[in-house]
Amino acid sequence: MSSAYDEPSTETDTEPTTAPAGAATREAIAAAEAHGAHNYHPLPVVVSSADGAWMTDVEGRRYLDMLAGYSALNFGHGNRRLVDAAKAQLDRVTLTSRAFHHDRYAEFCAKLAEFCGMETVLPMNTGAEAVETAVKTARKWGYRVKGVPDGKARIVVADGNFHGRTTTVVSFSTDPEAREHHGPYTPGFDVVPYGDLAALEAAVTDETVAVLLEPIQGEAGVLVPPPGYLAAVRELTRRRGVLFVADEIQSGLGRTGRSFACEHEGVQPDVYLLGKALGGGVVPVSAVVSSAEVLGVHRPGEHGSTFGGNPLACAVALEVLAMLRTGEYQERAAELGEHLHQELGLMVADGTVAAVRGRGLWAGVDVAPELGTGRQVSERMMERGVLVKDTHGSTIRIAPPLVIAKEDLDWGLEQLRRVLSDAAGSR
Repeated sequence: MSSAYDEPSTETDTEPTTAPAGAATREAIAAAEAHGAHNYHPLPVVVSSADGAWMTDVEGRRYLDMLAGYSALNFGHGNRRLVDAAKAQLDRVTLTSRAFHHDRYAEFCAKLAEFCGMETVLPMNTGAEAVETAVKTARKWGYRVKGVPDGKARIVVADGNFHGRTTTVVSFSTDPEAREHHGPYTPGFDVVPYGDLAALEAAVTDETVAVLLEPIQGEAGVLVPPPGYLAAVRELTRRRGVLFVADEIQSGLGRTGRSFACEHEGVQPDVYLLGKALGGGVVPVSAVVSSAEVLGVHRPGEHGSTFGGNPLACAVALEVLAMLRTGEYQERAAELGEHLHQELGLMVADGTVAAVRGRGLWAGVDVAPELGTGRQVSERMMERGVLVKDTHGSTIRIAPPLVIAKEDLDWGLEQLRRVLSDAAGSR
C-alpha cells in the first residue's frame, strides 16, 4: 500500500467553519438557478478545486468528499496517474469516431475483457448508455440465439432499481420521482422484489431473455441482497437459458473491496455493465462486457456511439485498469470498509443511527426520522465540512474515494456523530 494514502490532512486538526455562504457562493448559486434546468437539487456549496478526498469551494473553505461522485471518483480527485494519462493523450488524438480504428482501442478492449474474465467489449460513454446497450443486446440475443419470437422478449428487473434515467430505463423504475410523467413507457419488463428468489423464478418464462440486477442497490440506500441470492440467480438463469446482467456501474471496480460486487458470492454473470470509476472521474467511460456469442449479435450499423471508445477515454480507462490490477485499491476498500462499518455499527449500538447497510467502503445510513431528513443531515454535515448525499427520506450514503486517509475517514464520521448528537439534544 502506498504510504501517501495514509497521510492525514491537517484539516482534521481544526473545527470546520459554520460561517454563512459568502457573496461568491450566493452569486454562483443564483446564476445556476437562473440559467440551469432544475433537474438537480444540489447542496449549497460551489466547488472550485479538489485534490484526493478533499474539495475547496469558491470561498476557500475545504470539505471532505464522502460521496466520490457516486463512485466515479474511486481514485480521488486529480489523481496524478489519471491526469497524466489524459494529458499525454490530449497531445496525440482525442476522437476519431468509430468510422476509423485508433491505436488505443484494441488494447483497451483486450485488457478490460481480460480483467472481467470475458471476451468482448462494447464501449459507450455513460452508465445509462451501457444499460440501454445491454437491453438491446439481450433482446437481440433472445431473438437471434435463444429463438424468442420477435417482439416478445422480456427482461426481469428488481423493485427499487436504479439503472439510469433514459425513457426505457424509467419505464421499469419503481421510483415515482424518476418515472412520473415520462410515459408512454417501454414495455417488456417484469418487476420483482429485490432479493426475493422465489418471485424472480416465478417471473422467468420462455420469453425471458435476461435478468438485470444491481448486485448492491446504491440509489435505494445501499441495499445488500440476502446471502446466497446472487449465486442462486446465477444458477437459475443458467438453468433457464437466460442472461444474467450485472449492473456494476456503482458497485464495481473496487468499491466493495473486490473488483466486482458479484465476486463476494463467487459469481460470474453473463454480462457486466461498467461505468463511473472506469473513467477515473476524468472522462465519461462505460462498457458492456460479455462473451463473443452475446455481443456478437450486433452487426455494423445496428448500434453505436460517436464518442464511445474514443482515444482519450481508452487512455484514461487503461490507466484505471493498470491501477486496479495491482489489487491495492480493492484491498484498501476492504480494510477501510471494515473499519467504516465497525464505527457505524457502534453508532447503531448507541442509538445514534437507526440502521446501516453496505459492503466495503460504501454504506447506507438510516437516521431516525425525528432527528431530521437525509437532506437536513446532509446540510448539517456540509456546515461541518463534510459532503454526503441523501436518498429516500432519512437515509444518507457514505462512499468516500478509496484513497481517503483513515484519519480523515474517522474525522468525517465524528462529524456525523456530532450532527446527530446535536439533533438529539435539541429535541
